[in-house]
Amino acid sequence: MNADNGLTPAGNSGHDHSHHPAGDPSAAGRQGVIAALVLIGGFLIVEVVAGFMVGSLALLAHAGHMLTDVVFLVLALVTMRLSGRSTAEHTYGYHRIEVIAALVNALTLWGISVWVLIEAYRRLSATPEVDAPIFLIVGSIGLVVNIAAVWTVHGAAQKNSTLEGTFQHMITDLLGSVAVVVAAVLVWAFGWQVADPVTSMLIGVLILASTWRLLSRVVDVLLEGTPEHVDLYALCHRLEELDGVTVIHDVHCWTLAPGYVALTAHMLVDPAYAAEDYEILLDRVREIAYGEFDLQHITVQLETTAGRCLEAHHVDHLLATARTPM
Repeated sequence: MNADNGLTPAGNSGHDHSHHPAGDPSAAGRQGVIAALVLIGGFLIVEVVAGFMVGSLALLAHAGHMLTDVVFLVLALVTMRLSGRSTAEHTYGYHRIEVIAALVNALTLWGISVWVLIEAYRRLSATPEVDAPIFLIVGSIGLVVNIAAVWTVHGAAQKNSTLEGTFQHMITDLLGSVAVVVAAVLVWAFGWQVADPVTSMLIGVLILASTWRLLSRVVDVLLEGTPEHVDLYALCHRLEELDGVTVIHDVHCWTLAPGYVALTAHMLVDPAYAAEDYEILLDRVREIAYGEFDLQHITVQLETTAGRCLEAHHVDHLLATARTPM
């Protein structure tokens, strides 16, 4: 962590940051991601081939879901390597690669889900016969592969917010594997061929539900919305409790990438407040921003008069002093 604080009368500022999302994965963590990628990527090919061979839409639907796991795992590896490399052209590094790829992935998943739902509906009225033994074998192997992949990523996901999202998606895929095995057992034991399209529809709905949440988060990040876990009013109120602080204004808080939240704000300081204590004030601001509100990159401009603020894009009514005391 480093700090660069200018304490000139024209514009006092405080700046503190980390160029990496919370939790920098170790080499062992990367190896776990690579192992999971090999497992899922290899079985994905097997599942697609088997799905067409035995005529199982459930296998194909699950393969589509596994494809997203592959994309997210590749994305996690790329993010680990490139996200923190800041340049003059990309001053925040390449953190948004993950967000853009997630958007493309979500839209692709929607296309796959719609196809699965349409095909499953068609098969409900004319259900083709599925080769139950192969269906069950491939589904069972898929369940084992998903369990192994989740296990290999679990440790790294606990230390890295980017992998945490990927891990949650893999858990959803694991539930899809369980559904495939159940469908295969029903077809093999009772001859319920309709279990295949019904399971396909369930997987399609599962994909749509998880994708909708993903898409909502991605759009909010691209619109630079305030993260859900940050209450700007509470943050302003907390900062305004500090000695010497009159009011907080021109506040902006947004997500650069999962686990990497930035904040900029102007802080009006009492002119009588000793300039030599500005460093102490900024230290308290950092403690509150990092420790209480889980922010990773903050830039604060200290002002002794509101007339120094030239920006005209303030958020109306975002003055904590205008609210009822907490």
